[in-house]
Amino acid sequence: MNKEVDAAYDYQVPLITGKPTFGWITEKVSSIVESKTSKEWALLFGLASSVMLILLGSIGYLVWEGIGIWGLNVPVGWGWAIVNFVFWVGIGHAGTLISAILFLFRQKWRTSINRFAEAMTIFAVICALIFPGIHVGRIWAVYYFFPVPNQMDMWPNFRSPLLWDFFAVGTYFTVSFLFWYTGLVPDLATLRDRAKTTIRKKVLAIFSLGWRGGNKQWKHYELAYMLLAGLSTPLVLSVHSVVSTDFATAVIPGWHTTIFPPYFVAGAIFSGFAMVMTLALIARRVYNLEHILTLTHLENMNKIILTTGMMVGYSYSMEFFISWYSGNPYETFIFMQRAFGQYAWAYWIMVSCNVFIPQLFWSRKIRRSIPAMFVISIFVNIGMWFERFVIIATSLSQDFLPSSWDYFSPTIWDIIMLVGSFGLFFTLFLLFIRFLPMVAMAELKGVLPQADPHHAHEGEAH
Repeated sequence: MNKEVDAAYDYQVPLITGKPTFGWITEKVSSIVESKTSKEWALLFGLASSVMLILLGSIGYLVWEGIGIWGLNVPVGWGWAIVNFVFWVGIGHAGTLISAILFLFRQKWRTSINRFAEAMTIFAVICALIFPGIHVGRIWAVYYFFPVPNQMDMWPNFRSPLLWDFFAVGTYFTVSFLFWYTGLVPDLATLRDRAKTTIRKKVLAIFSLGWRGGNKQWKHYELAYMLLAGLSTPLVLSVHSVVSTDFATAVIPGWHTTIFPPYFVAGAIFSGFAMVMTLALIARRVYNLEHILTLTHLENMNKIILTTGMMVGYSYSMEFFISWYSGNPYETFIFMQRAFGQYAWAYWIMVSCNVFIPQLFWSRKIRRSIPAMFVISIFVNIGMWFERFVIIATSLSQDFLPSSWDYFSPTIWDIIMLVGSFGLFFTLFLLFIRFLPMVAMAELKGVLPQADPHHAHEGEAH
């Protein structure tokens, strides 16, 4: 009976609307890559790359002058650079979650959004990796990140959070990139077979790895994809747990708590899905993907945003409970200062954006409203950035010694590098949607009714 209900629901709410065929999907997705560069894309790319160049120039000035150009002080030795690092690592979570975990759970609705979500993961991690490197001050000694002996034949300090981040984020990036590239291979072969110029055909032939779509190739492909999905799944949970451990192992009030790993993972999925939503809505409108990226997909993502938003809200309340229950006066003081002290403005922006605003998704009308979900997704990422800022600034600015307290105020260079990181992210994303298929054609064809060997042909009895 349940199978009949599920089948009826799938029939009423198809994953791809209209009457799509295999050829229609190939033509629709490939035409985006094969068409001439539009003026709108060129304008956006010029804007994004200009902002990216400002980031690169500001990094050059930072190396020349030192991190004193930022608003860092005593005791706030960690500033916006680490806030941005944690923010971008969190953004990178949704892609692997959509690709790996939903794939293992056989959630077919992922096929319309997994490709650019995976790409977003890679670009977000690239943005994240910049900030620990430039935060060390002496950037010419950044090789201390890597687990190799230094010039004095001494191994790096394996108790350093920087080394933990190198292992966690480096592994996450590598596996995510392989997962993304493996999924691209059949689609690159499709573009190769459609290529009109010799250079394009040769380049795509190299990157499609000789794919011909034979039975044995598909067998090996599906095995490799399954193995990479299995490897990626624990990484979704581990990478942000390691990043949160950078804080949790410290003795600073507000950081020394075991709730951070699950709290950070929920927040990362929350912010990552919000960024996927923002990008998906723009791409859907610009490239007329309404039949492929339907309201069903968007509503499912909104449900995940609502769920993880409630998990984040629960974590906020548990932090206050734990600080009270611990009986530690330093912990209690810090959390009271977060809500009612000098950074109360940032705390309540965080709570409003992450806890209150997502509750609007309880309404089905709002869950299926394009303008509403676009605005809410932007508010969620604003709130998640402020969450990282609140964690770092409130805990460091008022530590154990009142004599060393100081208020953190960003400089223009802090702001430029935050904005510049978005320029880098959008530059990479625009290059991706211009030269690679943003939707996984091979996987999308697999969810069509025609892909079912028992599918009844038109005119035949169902």
